[in-house]
Amino acid sequence: MTDYASAGVSVAEGDRAVELMKTWVEKARRPEVVGGIGGFAGLFDASALKDYRRPLLATSADGVGTKVQIAQRMDKHDTIGFDLVGMLVDDLVVCGAEPLFMTDYIACGKVVPERIAQIVKGIAEACAESGTALLGGETAEHPGLLSPDEYDIAGSTTGVVEADDLLGRELVRPGDVVIAMASSGLHSNGYSLVRHVFFGGGNREGAGWSLDRHVPELGTTLGEALLVPTKLYTLPCLALARAGGVHAMSHITGGGLAANLERVVPESVSVRVDRATWTPDPMFGLVADLGRVERPALEQALNVGVGMIALVEPDAADAAVRLLADHGVEAWVAGEVAEAGVHGAGGTVTMVGEHTSTP
Repeated sequence: MTDYASAGVSVAEGDRAVELMKTWVEKARRPEVVGGIGGFAGLFDASALKDYRRPLLATSADGVGTKVQIAQRMDKHDTIGFDLVGMLVDDLVVCGAEPLFMTDYIACGKVVPERIAQIVKGIAEACAESGTALLGGETAEHPGLLSPDEYDIAGSTTGVVEADDLLGRELVRPGDVVIAMASSGLHSNGYSLVRHVFFGGGNREGAGWSLDRHVPELGTTLGEALLVPTKLYTLPCLALARAGGVHAMSHITGGGLAANLERVVPESVSVRVDRATWTPDPMFGLVADLGRVERPALEQALNVGVGMIALVEPDAADAAVRLLADHGVEAWVAGEVAEAGVHGAGGTVTMVGEHTSTP
C-alpha cells in the first residue's frame, strides 16, 4: 500500500515537532499576540497602531545562506536561529522601525522533531532578545529534494515606525559622524567564500581544514568559531534612535561595509571610514591569508568586524557611543560625512587607513 509515509513524508513526526517547539514559541510572545501556534495564520492585535499619528509598516524577508551547512556538519542547531532573526529584524531597525512579529519557514529532507525544535529554540530566543513575537511558521518535508540531514531556513518580519521618526538618507548631511558597532564575527554573510577557503570541495582547492581543528588564533575550534551567532542590534539601536540625533543606520550584511553604507548616503555627501579605528576579529585575517583573498574581495564579501553603522549629528556622537556601550554593544567613531567631492564622488563611501592588525 502506498501512502504519504512511504513517499518519505511523516505527518506524525511533523505533529511531534510542533509539540516540541511550542514551549520555545511561547517564550517569544508579545502582549499583542492572539492565540497560539497551530492555526492557519498567526494573529497580532494591531489596535496599538491607533496611537501612531502616521504608522509606517516595515517588512523584511531573508534567510541564513550556506551557514546552515556548518550547523548541519556540526550537528548543532540551536544558534542558527539567531542568524535568521538578526538578518530580518536588524534590517527593519535601520529605518527606525520596531519589529513586531516574524514568521519562519524550515524546509528539510526529513523531519527530525528534536532537530526542528532546536532550530525553533534559537529563533524564539533571538525573538525574545529583540522584542519580536514569533507568530508562526511552516515546517516542510522535501524528501528527494533535500537529503535527510539537510535543511534550510528563511523568514519574514514586520515592524512599525512613526512617519515623523523615519530614518534614512534624506536626513544625512555634511558634518555627521560615522558610529561603527562591532560584529560578533562573520555573522551570516560570505560563507560561500569562507567554506571555499577552509574546505574547498569539488574542483575547488581549499586549506583542507576540519571543523574540529583547534585554531590558536581563534581560541576555539574552527567549527565553533564559524557558528558564532549573529549579534542582535535591535534593542540598542532602537534606544539609540529614540535618544535623538540619529540620521541613518546601515546593517552591514552581504556586499560589505562600503556598499551597504552607500545605500543610506545621499548624492549630496561623501563618507570617509578609517580602518585604523578598529581591529577585526582574527577570523577575517585567517580567511584573507589562507585563501589569498585580496582586501577588496574580503571587504566586499565580509563585514570585517563591523555589523552595524549609525550616522549621527556630531554633538550626539559621544553620547551614542556611551549609550550603545550601556546596552552591551562595542561602538566607536569610525569616520565622517562631508560634502560630495571631499571624500569622493557624491553618494560614495571611501575606506582609508590600515587596521591595527591588518586582515
